[in-house]
Amino acid sequence: MRSPVYLDHAATTPVRPEVLEAMMPYLTEQAFGNPSSAHRFGRTARAGIEQARREVAHAVGAEPNQVIFTSGGTEADNLGIVGAALAARDRGGAMCVAVSATEHKAILAAASAVCHLGGREVVLPVDSGGRLDLAALDAALIERPAVVSVMWVNNEVGVIQPVQEIAGRCRDANVIFHTDAVQAFGKIPISMAALPCTLLTLSGHKIGAPKGIGALIVRDRKAIEAIIHGGGQQYGIRPGTENVAGAVALGRAALLAAKEQAPEADRLRALRDDLAQRLKTAVSDLVINAESSERAPHVVSVSVAGADSEALIMHLDLAGVAASSGSACSTGAVEPSHVLVAMGVPRDLALGAIRFSLGHASAVADIDRAAEVMPMVVAKVRKLAGVLGRV
Repeated sequence: MRSPVYLDHAATTPVRPEVLEAMMPYLTEQAFGNPSSAHRFGRTARAGIEQARREVAHAVGAEPNQVIFTSGGTEADNLGIVGAALAARDRGGAMCVAVSATEHKAILAAASAVCHLGGREVVLPVDSGGRLDLAALDAALIERPAVVSVMWVNNEVGVIQPVQEIAGRCRDANVIFHTDAVQAFGKIPISMAALPCTLLTLSGHKIGAPKGIGALIVRDRKAIEAIIHGGGQQYGIRPGTENVAGAVALGRAALLAAKEQAPEADRLRALRDDLAQRLKTAVSDLVINAESSERAPHVVSVSVAGADSEALIMHLDLAGVAASSGSACSTGAVEPSHVLVAMGVPRDLALGAIRFSLGHASAVADIDRAAEVMPMVVAKVRKLAGVLGRV
């Protein structure tokens, strides 16, 4: 029996051996101390944290004191959005946040939380290719929101937003800009030094670090208020004893991702394009979502009319191929992806959307396997849907 193929790297990635090696001392007797302690055990842990901070900063073109470690991308997004709204309120400004309609649920939920706190959210539309409506952005900027948040690379369809342009417009309007770069980092060039961006989110488990560690890059500490309260760790922005081993892992993974970005992007893009072409050939009416837009090299989202995405995922899994119905955080939802709905994808196609995503371990053989089983899976799911009266 052949080994299963993993094509869901946008959901999570395996921990890389180099990363595991780097973090292991901080899980054992060598460096287990509390980094806030003054004794040698604490100093050893503190040194690990500071080295990780330098590594993350170097990888994204930031300064070490701008790196705030979090429990992951979701916490970093919430800290950026809710924290910016609270800071605006403290300055006497409006608690208004503007976010794109295709954001990760972590951003959309954080924007809703701001509303529960007495603020307001503005949802910016996208076009049929998933690209932000810049005219709508300009209109929102007139209202001087506390923060604008636009995802650099969409996690479901891979669309790359014109972040440089968006950040520039926010800077000119004197509005804080946040971008969720979780799916962008390691896949496309990223440099905070060249981007007028105040806040940027990273996540470790998308780049070969373990789950439970992420970071918010904070260029201006006055831009946000803490949303977790406790001691004075991390400048009081994100208090609590740091996850030392996780931070060390993120630092090492970030350095590897930045170093390998260009050649790895070329390799993944070739694999992605080969997969997309072979899937279109094998299933004549298969649609590549956002095909006309600039997309990150590791994601391809496809739609099949007359087929339920969850059924497609289940039968692909039975055939030995792991994929996703879009965002892993919304698996089990009966409604179509909010991303595809915002793009105006017809409901029948949106309900039959699945995502293949590639990573460091992806190989030609994986593409061969997915292309081989997909037509059989589609035929089976359509047949079952017909029997059940769904088409």
